[in-house]
Amino acid sequence: MEPREGEFEFDFGSATFEKPDANGTVIPQGMKLVDFIVEEEERLILLEIKDPSRVPRSTDARAIAAIESERRDFVRQLENKEWIHNELTPTARDTYTYLHVMERDKKPMLYVVLLGVDRLPFDAMPLLPNFRDRLLGRLRMETHQPWLKQYVADCLVLTENTWRKAFPGYSLARIPQTTDPV
Repeated sequence: MEPREGEFEFDFGSATFEKPDANGTVIPQGMKLVDFIVEEEERLILLEIKDPSRVPRSTDARAIAAIESERRDFVRQLENKEWIHNELTPTARDTYTYLHVMERDKKPMLYVVLLGVDRLPFDAMPLLPNFRDRLLGRLRMETHQPWLKQYVADCLVLTENTWRKAFPGYSLARIPQTTDPV
């Protein structure tokens, strides 16, 4: 079975990977960990996935309305600091802390946020370059002064289309989940 998160299925080639929040895995209380940790020879990729473009699990009007509401919230969060400050940065920091205390932080870390934006009601692309810069700035400075140790070497904010350019050796496919019976 290939690694999967929601509708996204990956093939990381010969790189090793783990899904820290897999069913049955105990996560330290209060920590948010990325969806995948991919270990390459020279670096660790911390992969976080946010996909408001997934299809509703049922054709029920409430399920469709919930997805539409989630998509509107997603757009709002791309435009402000809330998501960067309250979700993405703590997830990166917690994952780094977890890897550090497990003595697995010997390689540079690349934080990658994959956004499923293909079904949003607008073109999200103009928001992404600035979003990446704001995220990296926050990863490097969460208080009144910058972190003395830059635990994340860099970050990328990708979509399905830009994934292929950034990681040509790692395939990505969207496989919609089947809808629930009505």
